[in-house]
Amino acid sequence: MGKQTRARVLAGHQAMAVARNIRVSPRKLNLVAQQIRGKKVDRALNVLTFSQKRIAGVVKKALQSAIANAENNHDLDVDDLVVKEASVGKNLVMKRFHARARGNAGNIEKFFSQLTIIVEEKREEAPKTDETKAAAPAGKAAKKTSGQNKSKAPAKKPAAKKAKKETA
Repeated sequence: MGKQTRARVLAGHQAMAVARNIRVSPRKLNLVAQQIRGKKVDRALNVLTFSQKRIAGVVKKALQSAIANAENNHDLDVDDLVVKEASVGKNLVMKRFHARARGNAGNIEKFFSQLTIIVEEKREEAPKTDETKAAAPAGKAAKKTSGQNKSKAPAKKPAAKKAKKETA
């Protein structure tokens, strides 16, 4: 007799991994997380592998954990996974001090952060062939082209009048 299982927070086609107590400031971690948001997981892994940032290895490890969770716990196809969300949050702060002149102290704060990665299964649709494009209603295509022709470039300002140079 165990406790009840918690209700699932994510949709059925999503998986998540959380990395806590990462020893880097959230601001620096967010720079690396920005590079992988919205990308396919294989592309995101390549970006992290060749990144110059020290913390990219920890982010890669968290992403691999999210991929493993998707594959093993939720039976999602790894080839169709996309990084839906990579959110960065604050965690604890270690406070230290540095001795300064006249008995004063300079505060040193060492920030920790946490990273939440959510991957989502997105199936790519087959690209439309020329036949299906041709089968589209002609009226809609005509409206699109006429709308593009109506846009005008902004009006140019008249050239300033040049003062006549007097020859002496």
